[in-house]
Amino acid sequence: MGAKTGVLVYADGDARAALRRVRACQADIGATTDLVRLLRPGWPLEAVDGDTLGEAAYPPDGVAYAAAFPGIDIVCDRRLMLDYPSQMPEHLVEAGRGRTMALHAMHSVVDWLAFAVWVDGRLVRSLSLSPDGGIVEDIGERLPFETAYWAGERPVEPEPRWDDDEPYALPFHPLELGEEALRALFGFVLEGRLDPDGVNPDDIQLHGYRLTDPDAAARAAEQARLIDQMRRIGPRRFGFGPEGRLVERSGPGGTTVRDMPQE
Repeated sequence: MGAKTGVLVYADGDARAALRRVRACQADIGATTDLVRLLRPGWPLEAVDGDTLGEAAYPPDGVAYAAAFPGIDIVCDRRLMLDYPSQMPEHLVEAGRGRTMALHAMHSVVDWLAFAVWVDGRLVRSLSLSPDGGIVEDIGERLPFETAYWAGERPVEPEPRWDDDEPYALPFHPLELGEEALRALFGFVLEGRLDPDGVNPDDIQLHGYRLTDPDAAARAAEQARLIDQMRRIGPRRFGFGPEGRLVERSGPGGTTVRDMPQE
């Protein structure tokens, strides 16, 4: 299991049915660009090569992939990978008024999964968990596809290469539930069996955009200034003066700055 995702979908109704309708269709470039601007208001963007949903679900850093189709909008961006999906920026939630909005975020390196569903702007389900962090967020009624996992019917079997006999920290593997969430929410999977009536993510073409944080240069300059300032100041140096008093010293010559107060 090695899948990673940062996917946000807005749908008029069932996202699975919408994706089946639009596969192999060309997304509206104007509406798609507006969708990406919604993601990061005020950020400059430039078009880059697009990719299929199967490859674009976890974009390179600083790149977003998106597509606006009739009845469904898709955005893929690493910055959507929220530990707490309930803290989704309000303007993105507002954009889902009158629609169903779903987030899927997953990272195979740390076995982390987060997904959430909003209906008409109201959060109805959010889950975020990993074996190291435990259950970070668990809001709302569990969805039908989760039932077998929470019931202990999908346990993680120990492997001989494990260094200890400790059981897996969760009652199921987050990445396995993650693939099931992709299937249930969007109708496709990245790893595993594709349903006969499912969507092949490689049939869905997304446009690519590079987004530039307008404040990044200023933050980098400020960080460099602080590092330079700390370098110039150097560490505080102490020593004993002629009378045995502890003093703070500075400079290459060891100039005494001041006597330290004695208790």
